[in-house]
Amino acid sequence: MSDDPTGARDAGYDDFLDAAEAGEAYYLSCPEGHGSLPPRTVCPDCGDPDLAEEPLPAAGEVETFTVAHVATPAFADDAPYVTAIARFGPVRLTGQLRGVDPDEAEAGLPVELAVEASETTGRRLLAFRPR
Repeated sequence: MSDDPTGARDAGYDDFLDAAEAGEAYYLSCPEGHGSLPPRTVCPDCGDPDLAEEPLPAAGEVETFTVAHVATPAFADDAPYVTAIARFGPVRLTGQLRGVDPDEAEAGLPVELAVEASETTGRRLLAFRPR
């Protein structure tokens, strides 16, 4: 599904959002155990082209975050919002941390992945919700 007004799809990103929305988020794993997010044709760590899809762990943890009080026009109605990087097993994802007051966001917060809509554009985005 594409929520781009032109109907265009961002092949890798939209496919990942579709999978996450269906509860089937995944990452790519190489034989060396490195993890990466799609789309990839080779492991970014070791260059191995033998990549297998693995289920993304259901729980993640916020590693770092920032609070945007002055947003770009694409996120103007979302502000203030928290952009976080959360680790889910061997991969890290960037998304909006929701369900937490921006002043109470913290590293180490256990989260789960969600697909939600931008308040500004209505387009889908990756979100993290506290567990």
